[in-house]
Amino acid sequence: MSKVAFIGLGVMGYPMAGHLKNAGHEICVYNRTTRKADQWVAQYGGRRADSPAEAAKGADAVFVCVGNDDDLRAVVSGANGALSGMAAGAVLVDHTTASADVARELAALAAEQGKHFVDAPVSGGQAGAENGLLTVMMGGEPEVVERVMPMIEAFARSAVQLGPVGSGQLCKMVNQICIAGVVQGLAEGLNFAQQAGLDGEKVVEVISKGAAQSWQMDNRSHTMLKGEYDFGFAVDWMRKDLAIALNEARRNGSPLPLTALVDQFYQEVQKQGGARWDTSSLMARFRD
Repeated sequence: MSKVAFIGLGVMGYPMAGHLKNAGHEICVYNRTTRKADQWVAQYGGRRADSPAEAAKGADAVFVCVGNDDDLRAVVSGANGALSGMAAGAVLVDHTTASADVARELAALAAEQGKHFVDAPVSGGQAGAENGLLTVMMGGEPEVVERVMPMIEAFARSAVQLGPVGSGQLCKMVNQICIAGVVQGLAEGLNFAQQAGLDGEKVVEVISKGAAQSWQMDNRSHTMLKGEYDFGFAVDWMRKDLAIALNEARRNGSPLPLTALVDQFYQEVQKQGGARWDTSSLMARFRD
């Protein structure tokens, strides 16, 4: 059993922290909205703190899962940030999907204080978090990653160390680039099927047994055919992730024409009122 802090109890962090508690770790949580932290404690036990620094005091590892670079800096640095409460030698594990730059920035800040940092963005969505089946992409020193791996295994089906700090975030960018193209292809294909007068469900039934199969097809095609998007990973968050990837691509010289195009399509979905719709709502562009 380890002493653990978890900062950020959103749709991903809430169940992830729960899996850590169920695995036997001693947990202290912090969330900007106190009501959510109280709800978590009532459900799982443990205790809540009034600041990230307080939550991190005495913790062997501090897990963070917030929205973006600025949110991450706000809960990690400064007088009330997690790093100020962590003891020397403790590890901060960041599950936020953020930039590689902020990962390196905070790793350097942690190192100055004799603490460690691992960037560890996740994939698998809310269902993956709730079922403890997330994929975790990790950047950091191998010996540090090894220390926190038994904890991460509480909510992961796969966790891989990819290189130094920042590597996890770079891998997550690859993940989002690939998803964007697959969802757009699926939306176009399903719309084509319907326009051609085919039964979309039967089309999916047969092509999902062949080379066209994907996670998106298995988990999103049925709701896409019905025009249902009020769930899942929001378009706003996907555009945030794609912006990070596009910025990194401009820096390293990688052409991302399809990613840039799909990002524009998501902007159209936002204008349709779909900012909080699931990313599969690319299908809605054809229904407008």
